[in-house]
Amino acid sequence: MHRLQDQHGYTVEVAFQQGAFSIKPEHVFVICRYDDKWLFTKHKKRGLEFPGGKVERGESCDQAAIRETFEETGGVIKNLQCIGEYKVYHHPPFVKAIYYAEIEKLVKKEDYQETDGPILWEEDLDSIHHDSRFSFIMKDAVVPLAVTYVKKQL
Repeated sequence: MHRLQDQHGYTVEVAFQQGAFSIKPEHVFVICRYDDKWLFTKHKKRGLEFPGGKVERGESCDQAAIRETFEETGGVIKNLQCIGEYKVYHHPPFVKAIYYAEIEKLVKKEDYQETDGPILWEEDLDSIHHDSRFSFIMKDAVVPLAVTYVKKQL
């Protein structure tokens, strides 16, 4: 288990296993790769980030990860793995499931929900912490921790 602080000063615990916390995940965060590139979405207000969002009523976390990725990027997932979870000690605390997805294809869409659609990124992710194009979500220590975990698994 890793313990850290997020951009807002909240304590965050990260575990690379499912069911690590007594609270079930109500959000998903999907690290995506397509054609040997990172696949981001451009949120209209926050900037570049991996797709993700809330799990809807009656939906599993896996289903939410697939839906959110398609809605925000047009990405059709061919391989989806839940790699862990993280708990944010906010008021109230909440848990996000962390996924890794390999994308089979990108479907061009008329509407990408609250985003401007897919962005493919070839560069290393080490520099995003200081890049103003990226969302604050991408600047938390959870992202490099999860990406490092994914790279070791590839």
